[in-house]
Amino acid sequence: MQTTGLLVRKRIATLFFLFTIGFCLLGVRIFWVQFVQGAELSAKATQNRMRDVPVESKRGIIYDRNGHELAISISADSVYAIPAEIRRSKREQEVAQKLAQVLGMDQGSLFKRVTATSSFEWIKRQITPEQAKQIRDMKLPGIDLTEESRRFYPKGTLASHILGVSGIDNTGLEGIDNFYNNLVGGTKGRIIVEHDAAGRDIPEATHKYIPPVDGGNLVLTIDETIQYITERELDKIFKERQAKNAAAIVMDPKTGEILAMASRPTFNPNSYGDSPAINRRNFAINDAYEPGSTMKITTSAMALEEGIVNRNTQFYCPGYIKVGVETIGCPDRKAHGDQTFAQIVENSCNVSFVKVGLELGLEKYYQYLNAFGFGQLTGIDLPGEAKGILVPKASAKQIDLAVMAMGQANAVTPIQLISAVSAVSNNGKLMKPHLLKQVLDRDGKVIKTNEPVMVRQVIAENTAKELCVILEGEVTNGTGWKAYIEGYHVGGKTGTAQKIAPGGGYLANEYVSSFIGLAPSDDPRLVCLVVVDAPKGYPYYGGWVAAPAAREIINDSLRYLEVPLRQKEGQQVQVPEEKVVVPDVVNLPLADALASISGRGLNAKVNGTGNIVWQQTPKGQTKLSKGSQVIIYLSPFKKDNKDGEITVPDLQGKSMKEVARILADLGLHLLPEGYGISYKQSPEAGKVITSGSTVKVQFQPLGE
Repeated sequence: MQTTGLLVRKRIATLFFLFTIGFCLLGVRIFWVQFVQGAELSAKATQNRMRDVPVESKRGIIYDRNGHELAISISADSVYAIPAEIRRSKREQEVAQKLAQVLGMDQGSLFKRVTATSSFEWIKRQITPEQAKQIRDMKLPGIDLTEESRRFYPKGTLASHILGVSGIDNTGLEGIDNFYNNLVGGTKGRIIVEHDAAGRDIPEATHKYIPPVDGGNLVLTIDETIQYITERELDKIFKERQAKNAAAIVMDPKTGEILAMASRPTFNPNSYGDSPAINRRNFAINDAYEPGSTMKITTSAMALEEGIVNRNTQFYCPGYIKVGVETIGCPDRKAHGDQTFAQIVENSCNVSFVKVGLELGLEKYYQYLNAFGFGQLTGIDLPGEAKGILVPKASAKQIDLAVMAMGQANAVTPIQLISAVSAVSNNGKLMKPHLLKQVLDRDGKVIKTNEPVMVRQVIAENTAKELCVILEGEVTNGTGWKAYIEGYHVGGKTGTAQKIAPGGGYLANEYVSSFIGLAPSDDPRLVCLVVVDAPKGYPYYGGWVAAPAAREIINDSLRYLEVPLRQKEGQQVQVPEEKVVVPDVVNLPLADALASISGRGLNAKVNGTGNIVWQQTPKGQTKLSKGSQVIIYLSPFKKDNKDGEITVPDLQGKSMKEVARILADLGLHLLPEGYGISYKQSPEAGKVITSGSTVKVQFQPLGE
């Protein structure tokens, strides 16, 4: 019995020991789960219970410097699925089949999406209003719509390389939309709904809406009218000369503000997928080229600043010059004979500029190249800027210096060249080029102003002024004579450079023709650069190809800016011009708009198709000279498009009769409240609705 009792006690002790170890292990496990993994497991449990539906924010509006809309956001519906609800309904095949028919998608791939193990699945983003209506009417289980926004560019191709494009996920992909994505993009919102293990909504459970924060609005330095003038002239020369590429930039030299920038070929950002990807490349900042004689402006600035020459320094050109074993000549070995420095600029004499470059020396030449900003980024607020290519200083020889002085060997970007010449136009001060002027909040309040930034003083003020006078002689008496404008003092320089061959050397029959001009030369308001890559036909010189386009851009821009004409040195005269007020024709039928414009003695240019005026340039109440042109953009939405997509117009300030006519022409119904002048509307202007919808407009007496 004693042995049996001892055995029992041993068994009890062993069992107690095992239970103790088990409890310890269980305690450790509880501690591990509760305190070590607690936060992670809690988050997973919450994630399993919650459905998180994203709500996209609206990208901010992009305006030109005068408040004209260049890029806006309009509403569009997107389809999403809750797979758990679809599986619970036992209608997976039916849902996939009906969605495939409406959306034009593959039924098999749709079935995989609607039966996925995830809590949320996008089906299709930014569908048409007709498709959205059909899906709502079908009331499919687990299928719903959420409102997103997409970019719309009311001016089509205008300033497309500046504005860039925005993707379906509301992210800027290129251009200013990409560079300032954090400012203009906003912050996504969310709809959070709690559900049980079977995927059913829990009554009285968590239902939370986190609203999106819309992006800020950007005001650019671009002037829509100057941009239109620039693109008009660039289009002409690009098509007439069948060039490979072309670019034009207009810059305010005092501030570094870009007033216009255009590249060709171009694309429509509303349907950018319809054009080759290469069309979206911005030649003005993305590509480098040998500038040719336009680079002689900076060589002249160096020589004048260093005191090597003045405008009367004498040179002799026999038509060629030997540098080591190499011979460099003027075109066709033309001998210019005796010339002053001012005349070698006018004649674009290669031989004399080689002499100037050799006199400067490599050390000084590279010092000024860096000071003018060549071989480095200008910092312009666009993605993809190129640095250009400089001959490495360590390996540069005298022959390199000789050809660099006349504009070859080094490759620059158009934005680098116009920035450098703008420094000459701005009393020697190099300004940072920029496109952003201001950032506004959703209420129109200025939250950020982009002030002009001076990079450095490159040359002295008196040097810059003297060079501007010399450059005026180049237009008046020299190779840039086709840029001459009666009544304005225009300075500038032509450039014609052979293109580099892919394997080295130069192509025999391809050139880059360019002209850069500044006006008025005694106090420049703008600098204009036109570059044409591989123009066809003869003559191909910059003075014949690019200078005429620059002349028209400068002339029309100065008149638009109301810069007074000059008759004689030191005497300013205003040419009396009859001014008329531009009528406001936005939202009017095309026939009424044309009659109103012609009735004021103005000419109308019609862009787009449709029956209703969508926008106009310049805006109503602007004063223009009689005979000037007003551009009207037609709405892409036709009256007979019964189920089409309609953008709600701005109806504020109009009479009930005007509002009724406008909405009727767009295929919309009016629900009026009150009488007098409209002051409030729902939906708001710019929202996209279906044809046949009702617009509620509130009116009040004019006195109120």
